[in-house]
Amino acid sequence: MRLRPGYVLVLAALALAGCSPIPVARAEAVCAERFAAAAPVSGTAKAGVSSNGGTVSGFEVEFAPSVSFGDPSAAYTACVVRKSGEYPTRPLYQRGAAP
Repeated sequence: MRLRPGYVLVLAALALAGCSPIPVARAEAVCAERFAAAAPVSGTAKAGVSSNGGTVSGFEVEFAPSVSFGDPSAAYTACVVRKSGEYPTRPLYQRGAAP
């Protein structure tokens, strides 16, 4: 079976449609979520005495891994440009997501 040139062009267009840039507002939202400041360390601790005379204690610590090394604002800008082809309309620190 031989494909006609028209079918090849349609298939190529469909394949490239998934690579098209997304709107800058959507790219900003996705990238801001990715580079939002997370608490580096969080946890809980408890200690006490129960009603039957026993003791209660517990300790839990969580470490948040860093998404990127270096400047999060620069990584955010590069992410938005890569996804939308445009520069962000607001820097990361104005979105309230930067440390």
